[in-house]
Amino acid sequence: MLFASPPVVSPVPQAEAPRDCPLCPRLVRFREECRAEHPGWWNSPVPAWGDADAWLAVVGMAPGKQGANRTGRPFTGDFAGDLLYATLARFGLSTGTYRADPADDVRLQGALILNAVKCLPPQNKPEPIEIATCRPYFEAALASLPRVRVLVALGAIAHAAAARALGLRPSQARFGHGSEVTAPDGRILLGTYHSSRYNQNTGRLTAPMFEAVFARAMELRP
Repeated sequence: MLFASPPVVSPVPQAEAPRDCPLCPRLVRFREECRAEHPGWWNSPVPAWGDADAWLAVVGMAPGKQGANRTGRPFTGDFAGDLLYATLARFGLSTGTYRADPADDVRLQGALILNAVKCLPPQNKPEPIEIATCRPYFEAALASLPRVRVLVALGAIAHAAAARALGLRPSQARFGHGSEVTAPDGRILLGTYHSSRYNQNTGRLTAPMFEAVFARAMELRP
């Protein structure tokens, strides 16, 4: 049985893609394959989630197959979300206990999570045309969040999408772990390696490294 409604309420409903968004043929085909294989999963564009009055936006790349594509809530149900939600709790950006389930009692406060690409891409790799096609949704979401002053982008793709939405040229916003750049309107973009299983297992990203970026975000809190 497919979900009749999103498992979570988006803080920016006017900027969400429809459940059967037809814009990216490759992603649509993959969505239909997942729906056939896992009919009880969310298997649709994943809405943003969090505090509508957030000052901090966490930007991901795209839903993970076992995570948000399954549960319908960003970074929920996969390895990458374990570190992210633990870090948000550590800095007082959430309440409740994370149980990798959208029915848990976690609530974000002062923060929200959104993805540069709203649908699951094969092999977790969206193509440039798909990133560009989904850009209006991402940029509309940010435009609907006037209180967001700090963005933390997880990975290079999310960082590039966020930089573009902030009016920054690639040469002005080079990605790196711990990178920091100020947009023309004063909003600040921070970069971190993605909290993926691969990055954590290889030591490319450690919990202290990840936490350091969020500690910097807290220093920049308006």
